[in-house]
Amino acid sequence: MGWIVKLLLNGLAVFLVAQLIPQIEVESFGTALLVAVVLALINTFIRPVLVFFTLPINFLTLGLFTFVINALLFWGTSALVEGFEVHGFMGALLGSIVVSLISWVLNGIWKGIRD
Repeated sequence: MGWIVKLLLNGLAVFLVAQLIPQIEVESFGTALLVAVVLALINTFIRPVLVFFTLPINFLTLGLFTFVINALLFWGTSALVEGFEVHGFMGALLGSIVVSLISWVLNGIWKGIRD
């Protein structure tokens, strides 16, 4: 049950980011939910492999290269989900950061309400 709420909150975060950042377009809330599911799968299976293989550059940049990985995965998600468009790398970078922040806040609020 908890993972369903997290997916809903992450879908809401994606939908809100599309309203805030002009380089990101989401067709509907249903599309935002699908983006949340795809991002969850990508972050579970692909991101750890990429982070492992980029450890040397991550070490040299003091972890800042992780932002680049997150942006590329966010941008790649737009190629997989129809109705979700990310225009340009800077839009992907800003979008991935803002989605993470909004998700963190929403999940914190949900945890506070649940406890």
